Amino acid sequence: MSGRDGRLGVGIIGAGRVGPVVGAALAGAGHALTGITSGSDDDRVEAILPGLPQLTADEVVRRSELVVIAVPHDQLPGLVAGLADLGVWQPGQLVLHTDAAYGARVLDPAALRGAIPLAIHPAIVFTGASSIDLRQLAQAYAAVTAPAPVLPIAQALAVELGCEPVVVAEDDRATYAEAIATATEFSRSIVRQSSELLARVGVENPGGYLSALVRSSVDQALVEGSGRGPLDADATIDG
Repeated sequence: MSGRDGRLGVGIIGAGRVGPVVGAALAGAGHALTGITSGSDDDRVEAILPGLPQLTADEVVRRSELVVIAVPHDQLPGLVAGLADLGVWQPGQLVLHTDAAYGARVLDPAALRGAIPLAIHPAIVFTGASSIDLRQLAQAYAAVTAPAPVLPIAQALAVELGCEPVVVAEDDRATYAEAIATATEFSRSIVRQSSELLARVGVENPGGYLSALVRSSVDQALVEGSGRGPLDADATIDG
């Protein structure tokens, strides 16, 4: 990693739920933020990253040693290629995206101009609220994909986000993304369906009612999914 004492000038492309929080995490790790692109809720971004300049994407790249790209999945390839066409990617510059489904190859247009491609996906559902998301990051894993010589850089940045890095091969990213989507969408759907049924029978706060049940059920499923087997049979609700 470049920068004096390991500190980097970090620019953020993408002002949705992910980019500002990732920026806040990296700033908390000692890096200096250079700017962020404008989004649909600039007031929220200002609350998370007060005083950070709003820049165009090409200006973010020009000013930064590490560029974090946190944009919707279908926008990522065109954005990277478009910035390459503008000639703004710099040799030795780190470029990191947070998309679950893409590995490092989507950053090839930048890599061909000397940038260092890194893919880091923190395995949380971002809320856009920095305090909540930063706490989640501190308990989360992150999928990292990068060319072998620079994989330690990706792993180190994941740690600086607060996550435990797990290497996912380039060709396995689509399967990884499917696993993430299945877990998030299925759990949301089941909770919504259950909440609607409880509301029908007069439960006033179905979300609150389900909270402990869903969390304990998920914890049990995670234990079983880890291969450790079910919890001890004596570990009942009554203790």
